[in-house]
Amino acid sequence: MSDTIGAVDTLTWLGHATVLMVTQAGTRIIFDPWLEGNPKRPEGVTGVGTLDGIAVTHGHFDHVGSVIPLAADTGAPVICTPEMAAYFTSAGVTNVIEMNKGGTVEVGDVGLTMVSADHSCGIAVAEGKPNAYGGDPVGFIATPRPGDRNSVYISGDTNVFGDMALIRDLYAPEIALIPIDGHYNMGPREAAYAVRLLGVKRVVPIHYGTFPVLTGTPDEFARHVAEGGSTAITEVIEPGQSVPLTAKGGQ
Repeated sequence: MSDTIGAVDTLTWLGHATVLMVTQAGTRIIFDPWLEGNPKRPEGVTGVGTLDGIAVTHGHFDHVGSVIPLAADTGAPVICTPEMAAYFTSAGVTNVIEMNKGGTVEVGDVGLTMVSADHSCGIAVAEGKPNAYGGDPVGFIATPRPGDRNSVYISGDTNVFGDMALIRDLYAPEIALIPIDGHYNMGPREAAYAVRLLGVKRVVPIHYGTFPVLTGTPDEFARHVAEGGSTAITEVIEPGQSVPLTAKGGQ
């Protein structure tokens, strides 16, 4: 697959929780890659081209399924917590950047800050065996530079939690990509409340419909956002489609 996946200055949803960010300067960061076996992977997408970073929020299979092969194919660093870094290193990944909540690393022209999430983080190491400890789940704030404006919040798997207001106050993200499935994560009602806490201008619902149990829908989510009094614009896209990285960006 060529580098045409993910145009400059866009966020491209590659199904389930996989998001590709491409800045105006051309920095390419993929979040929670799961391509092989992902029922929502866009048709024809077998790769993502070059990468500058692979950011991982936690160890569940539907968020790490393609991390190891992508790291091998692209040479991009895997950015994750120390516990996840130890796992990936043990699996043969040689380029790992470990960090923790509150820390920031530079990836190309992007400042990538790790923030809290409210979820779990087991690692499936072998079929039929208990999950290994994976540390805490996290989210990311991605801030394209220069300017330190128009940051992106990639929540990872999470429920709504009160400290999303701290994310608003500290990082003021313009756009959020958040789960709405209502089984393993917050549902549409809870996700709409998260939008209020975050104070974002735009929101893209993800992590729904991949499996029958993930019943939350974008329509229900958009209704709760509107009824909750938020002025955020709900941007509903299909896997393989993109939204502008910033409000002034291009499709």
